[in-house]
Amino acid sequence: MADAKDRYAQGMATRRSVLGERYVDAAVANTDPFTDDFQRLITESAWGTVWSRDTISKRERSMLTIALLAALGHHDEVAMHVRATRNTGASMDDIKEALLHVAIYAGVPAANHAFKIAKAAYAEMKDEQAG
Repeated sequence: MADAKDRYAQGMATRRSVLGERYVDAAVANTDPFTDDFQRLITESAWGTVWSRDTISKRERSMLTIALLAALGHHDEVAMHVRATRNTGASMDDIKEALLHVAIYAGVPAANHAFKIAKAAYAEMKDEQAG
């Protein structure tokens, strides 16, 4: 098992590869003594341990993550992870399928709201790419 320093380094690399340099740089810049332990925890645990595993692809993790976040009503995180699909290889059709599962297993209202969030995130991504 990797030590915490290795998990942090791996987590930061994975986090940057999924969310992008700009997003992670902003998160790091906003870290202060109050949030430092939390940032370290998510970097080591979520990114350094779970997202860095090679059992399933980043595309599949993206789909799972978006479905779970949508089901739980974590709307800001849904938008962030939809934008991250640029880096994970999950297509719009992949996310549509994941959200259809949300409708069946977590409820139509959760999926309906997640579709709205995803649609807006995709529109923002298209505008960024065009301009």
